[in-house]
Amino acid sequence: MDTAVQNESRFVHYRQRDDIGLIVIDSPPVNALGHGVRAGLMTALNEAVADAQVKAVVLTAAGRTFPAGADIREFGKPAQPPSLSEVIAAVESSGKLTVAALHGTAFGGGLELALGCDYRFAAVEAKLGLPEVKLGLLPGAGGTQRLPRLIGVAATLPIIVEGNPVPATEAKALGLVDALAEPGSSGDSFIDAALVYARSLLAEGAVKRPLGEMPVQQPDADLFESFEAKTRQRRRGFEAPLVCIESVRNAVALPFAEGLKQERALFEKLRDSAQSRAQRHAFFAEREVAKVPGLAKDTPTNPVAEAAVIGAGTMGGGIAMVFANAGIPVRLLDAQEEALERGLGVIRRNYEATAKKGRLTAAEVEERMALIRPTVSYDDLATVDLVIEAVFEDMELKKKVFAELDRVCKPGAILATNTSTLDVDAIAAATGRPESVLGLHFFSPANVMKLLEVVRGQATSDEVLATAMRLGKRVGKVAVAVGNCYGFVGNRMLHRRQSEAMLLVEEGAAPEQVDKVLTDFGFPMGPFAMSDLAGIDVGWRIRNERRKAGDPEAPEYNWLDAIAERGRYGQKTKAGVYRYEEGSRTPIPDPEVAQIIAEHVRSKGVAQRSIEDREILERCLYAMVNEGARILEEGIAVRALEIDVIWIYGYGFPVYRGGPMFWANEIGAEAVSAACSAFRAASGREVWQPAPLLARLAETGGRFGDL
Repeated sequence: MDTAVQNESRFVHYRQRDDIGLIVIDSPPVNALGHGVRAGLMTALNEAVADAQVKAVVLTAAGRTFPAGADIREFGKPAQPPSLSEVIAAVESSGKLTVAALHGTAFGGGLELALGCDYRFAAVEAKLGLPEVKLGLLPGAGGTQRLPRLIGVAATLPIIVEGNPVPATEAKALGLVDALAEPGSSGDSFIDAALVYARSLLAEGAVKRPLGEMPVQQPDADLFESFEAKTRQRRRGFEAPLVCIESVRNAVALPFAEGLKQERALFEKLRDSAQSRAQRHAFFAEREVAKVPGLAKDTPTNPVAEAAVIGAGTMGGGIAMVFANAGIPVRLLDAQEEALERGLGVIRRNYEATAKKGRLTAAEVEERMALIRPTVSYDDLATVDLVIEAVFEDMELKKKVFAELDRVCKPGAILATNTSTLDVDAIAAATGRPESVLGLHFFSPANVMKLLEVVRGQATSDEVLATAMRLGKRVGKVAVAVGNCYGFVGNRMLHRRQSEAMLLVEEGAAPEQVDKVLTDFGFPMGPFAMSDLAGIDVGWRIRNERRKAGDPEAPEYNWLDAIAERGRYGQKTKAGVYRYEEGSRTPIPDPEVAQIIAEHVRSKGVAQRSIEDREILERCLYAMVNEGARILEEGIAVRALEIDVIWIYGYGFPVYRGGPMFWANEIGAEAVSAACSAFRAASGREVWQPAPLLARLAETGGRFGDL
């Protein structure tokens, strides 16, 4: 039975259960290992160690999870003892048999704390991991030194270098966990099961197993080299994964104490690096975008039990999969039976390809296909709660679709457009319920890409916006609320970059040179390879639409239009800016394109020159930053972090650079503004005039985000 509570702190409770000392961390929501928790742990441990009646200590946590990591809000602040490493060392050397009872997510410092214990007991549903690499860090409290001593180097490297969670059942097979609780154990029942396990260890005469005193089994001779080579390929440009490998290598090569010392030095080097600052910014930004400024937290939302998608093409089919993957029944409508059948065939092939990789069972494929219900009749949409239009980027066509939706959809149904550029308010005007209309801009392929731009129109109600944001999370997307303008946030900035890239080619750079500069910066592909992937005809049609509409800011006819007019639409036609061999997606420079560009340049009378890589990088990226500043000034994005998240998750901006606005902060507003002014002077183009916000930040030494 319990004795009186002893040395109870705000964050850690200690109780004696007969001959077991029970330490419970209680610092919601995730029991992060901040200073108060660390100090409480040390006090409770000392209490248990001092009590001769206590034969073993069980360390666990209240609430929904074991500590899910350190409190990264403490980064950059003066260290307050005891450090986590000191707490773990005290646990390891306590003289008492120690058991970590893990539930929820034992991540980062939480798992490192568990590694300081002699045994680990886990709930079946628990997940364990060392995800610090995703913040540009390495485990800094002994994780890279203790884990290989417990499970070996070969099993350790992917856990630390990839940073993905390990299910408790897999952890048990690896030897990371010693025993599992019965399924469904939680709360007091889980703690009781952990106490029973601890007593069974005592009854068996189990001994202490301090990992710091154990040797590391020598790995295969080429293990580190082969794993590092694969990591360089998979995580191109990232620093932390390679430093993680170095630290695990130290566990093999150095005595434990020296390995810990080197681990700490490497951790501090990474913590202070530009890449880690950027990745930590991205981590917090992703969570902040869910909180829409001006939208009350308690805004009511509408249920979405059934959805519909208009258009069974690439985007429509992908969006239908998004809903089916989330278990939401979805009507898939197309005007043509043939197009509908073709779209369903593509969806099935996508699911079956996933099943071949072992990520879905055959039964799950059929379950998801059954949730997608084809139709050619708008009348079948009368009961849906949400409908998303995904037809061609043609304003008149979209207006016709929305007029028909207004006729058939029930009151309160949300009417959304997947347009990537067009005016959401103009589309909403085709209905008698503009308050129910907004943009839900999925990114291609919709079933893969994480970003969802939620575009609020002038009349969109708070309830509809809140419902869309909540739905985004439900279907596994990072939803970002933005305002309505041409291209919204992502494509508006993309088109500025693309315009600059096009001009650079006219002035003398080769498309492959421009692409290489951007991929060397960290993008997964350059602007012209991306055009080929998306389909050149898409942008060509958008530009033609703007010209037909008399848009004064519509781009003039360019060499990419000339390529599209020859039927070179990109990868789907095996020819675009590059050519592609059958069965390959590798872009190959094509002399025919060089000739088309040369003819276009001659017709414009442009004098070409040699262009350095630095100019390409600055013109492409500073154009984006300057446009981003205008977007902030106009309130299309309320915060710089929205822009960063959109570009990281929608366009492949390297996360280790933090997004375009964070990256600009690292460069400095003064330097960016000065470069924009210099490009304006050299080109005479007003588009290079520094945005008012950028100019103000340059004058004051401010940063995007300090608004």
